[in-house]
Amino acid sequence: MLVFLWVFQIAFLDTCYTLIRRAQVQGCASHITTKLQNGGNVTSEINSFSRENEMSVFVYDTSDEIMTKEYGSEFNNPLGLRDINMHNVYAFYRLAVNSGGKYISTSEDDNEEVDFSEIENYNSSSDEIDDPGVINGGHLRAQNLIYAEIVNLGNDNERFVLVTAMVTPVDAVINTIRVQLIVVSVVFILFAIILAFLVSRRLSRPLVEINTTIKELARRNYNVEFNSRGYLEVNELSDTLNITRRELQRTDNLRQELIANISHDLRTPLTMITGYGEVMRDLPGENTPENVQVIIDEANRLTNLVNDMLDLSKLQSGAIELEPEQFSLTEEINDIFRRYTKLREQEGYNISFKYDTNVYVNADRIKLGQVIYNFINNAINHSGEDKTVIVTQKVHDKRVRVEVEDHGEGIPEDKLEYIWDRYYKVDKEHKRGVIGTGLGLSIVKNILDLHGARYGVKSKLNQGSTFWFELEII
Repeated sequence: MLVFLWVFQIAFLDTCYTLIRRAQVQGCASHITTKLQNGGNVTSEINSFSRENEMSVFVYDTSDEIMTKEYGSEFNNPLGLRDINMHNVYAFYRLAVNSGGKYISTSEDDNEEVDFSEIENYNSSSDEIDDPGVINGGHLRAQNLIYAEIVNLGNDNERFVLVTAMVTPVDAVINTIRVQLIVVSVVFILFAIILAFLVSRRLSRPLVEINTTIKELARRNYNVEFNSRGYLEVNELSDTLNITRRELQRTDNLRQELIANISHDLRTPLTMITGYGEVMRDLPGENTPENVQVIIDEANRLTNLVNDMLDLSKLQSGAIELEPEQFSLTEEINDIFRRYTKLREQEGYNISFKYDTNVYVNADRIKLGQVIYNFINNAINHSGEDKTVIVTQKVHDKRVRVEVEDHGEGIPEDKLEYIWDRYYKVDKEHKRGVIGTGLGLSIVKNILDLHGARYGVKSKLNQGSTFWFELEII
């Protein structure tokens, strides 16, 4: 900012001043010529312009052979002459004629000279011009701003307007401004240094505190609190870090719960496999098909758990890509239902599928089957006393909606948004599910996200839950 002021107040002050004076002179002449063309008296305007703008304004009648002054007001002899010499007036009149009726000369035109020897009605020996600084060897050197204009009033009636204004160098003004700028620059630099020091302290202190607290957070100390206050951005940063701390703490707690749950799920089938194996080894007659089937079932449970963990990890890392194909979603659901025949017969579960038409979709058959399978397993595990699970297929606006409903304990409204998290468990008491591993909803979420499907859950406490998803049909 200071450099900008120095450049425009010192380097370009003379040029700006000249341009402003040129605009003032031209504006004055334009106003006078307009008033003359309208037949008005310009005496008051001439006096006003001369006094307010420090310029000389003259109007000459050129209708006769001899030019006569009609109006005039001179301010501070801007031409450097005791009086405006008529030879000068004739010279500028001729220059205006040669320039098409208007002529302007400024002091910035250092090489511009007026040669009186070529102007008629001028005799250099008849009158001498007083100022040798203005006229030198028969030439006029423009030290002022001079504007000349010929005004044709009609019927061979003509006026000549001559306006002059001082535009001598402004070195004294520049020196004064330079001293002022030096003082202003010193004051502002000192002020800027003090302000920068105060601002940096106010900004850096809370940042240092935040940095120290973040180091504690990196050591998994989730009891820290970001209380640094300062500018708006620092306050927002503290609030964001507090939210991050709470999320990290919640994630860490859920991770620990997941490890505990998975450890339990792994330990139970391993214990049963070991126990039945030892019984079959040590006790005669215990090597029965029933005991072997228990071992096989528990081994399958372990396989399913490991597969679900691997699938979830691959889905979240983006390592799994969809393999879409066109297939009947309705038939796929019916195929999945056949897996639950034994469960319906032996455990008394009432599992039904309601649909009106056979629907085809373009999706990954295996992954979408996994979604349906997990939804049904989740409903069975929370089906309630009536052991009822209802799967419904609905078609609307070229979209198919699959709903899986149970009549179990339901999910509290404040926990609905967390049930899709990979570590979240509504019921903190770990129970061994009838079917499944407990990772189903996380797998479902990632698969449906890959398909770009809409999905959600509706639930009421003690009335049950309904999980659903939607896909476009073909």
